[in-house]
Amino acid sequence: MPGPPHVRRPATLASLAAELGVSRTTVSNAYNRPDQLSAPLRERVLEAARRLGYPGPDPVARSLRTRKAGAVGLLLTEALSYAFRDPAATGFLEGLALACEQANQGLLLVPVSPDHVDVTAVHQAGVDGFVVYSVREDDPHFMAVLERPVPTVVCDQPTGVEGVDRVGVDDRAGMLGLARHLTGLGHRRFGVICMRLAAGHNDGPASAQRQESITYPVQRDRLGGIRDGLAEVGVDWADVPVIERFEHSVEAGRDAAEELMTAHPDLTAVVCTSDILALGALQHAGERGLSVPEDLSVTGFDGVPEAGRAGLTTVSQPVLEKGRIAGELLLQRGDRNRSRRVTLPTELVVGSTSAAPRSDQRFFSGW
Repeated sequence: MPGPPHVRRPATLASLAAELGVSRTTVSNAYNRPDQLSAPLRERVLEAARRLGYPGPDPVARSLRTRKAGAVGLLLTEALSYAFRDPAATGFLEGLALACEQANQGLLLVPVSPDHVDVTAVHQAGVDGFVVYSVREDDPHFMAVLERPVPTVVCDQPTGVEGVDRVGVDDRAGMLGLARHLTGLGHRRFGVICMRLAAGHNDGPASAQRQESITYPVQRDRLGGIRDGLAEVGVDWADVPVIERFEHSVEAGRDAAEELMTAHPDLTAVVCTSDILALGALQHAGERGLSVPEDLSVTGFDGVPEAGRAGLTTVSQPVLEKGRIAGELLLQRGDRNRSRRVTLPTELVVGSTSAAPRSDQRFFSGW
């Protein structure tokens, strides 16, 4: 009976070096420091590695030696699919990926639920630093990131964290410009649809108490910009209904608009704190038989591609650039001790979804 077939043991760094008659450092440099070898020598090492079945240095062993993982961690307090479903998140992710590619670094997504406090994923992530994408001020996963002895960059929120770089936009100023656009057209009857404001699910009206306890600074600033703009023309913020949605989706925006317009059918303008919610509001306006902008003006914030295709009046922000700069701040930090703040510009984009209210609406509203 024939014996078992002979199985060749896989080549190792040492056996490959012996085969080539070079040092193990030379083989290692072919993979990790190619600039240290001539092109012909590196190609000879790599060709022999392919022929002998050498897979390259063990990345785990390498990380233990160098104490470098070669990867950036992106903390998302959302489901993993959110990074590929939400247009603003997708644009940011693309920009961050470009920065990582430029630096020859990997990118590890660390998605965690905003409802859970298990921070194991943060503690176990094998990364050299974190980019934190838009989390609330008291998020436990962000607190866990700060406990790690690695550099951190925040995109958007939270703000003003000591020792942490941040890239974002002036959300309050951007929304103030949008509010002034609408009040300049003559609108005085406003409703607002916003993203989640704090921990816990609140799918419904955001009470004054809820608004006072906002832990998402971006939403705080965007609502503040609307409030400032309306105050300039004498509109009392207490008279402006604000509907909050926990989920950030077109469907959530449509349902919120239905709730808002059913309770306040005399509104002439619906201001949404994101384009995604605004696209849902546009859907409901059509279902309700309202003509936009003749019967109702609808606006958003972000400037995502879908908003452009819908002709939405919005505030555009450079989401891809935010991702790229966040990556560069992290990867090029070096020995810099002082944190940096980068504020990118926004632009008011006046589309086809905003116009002056009709004269009968003015009369009905008592203007």
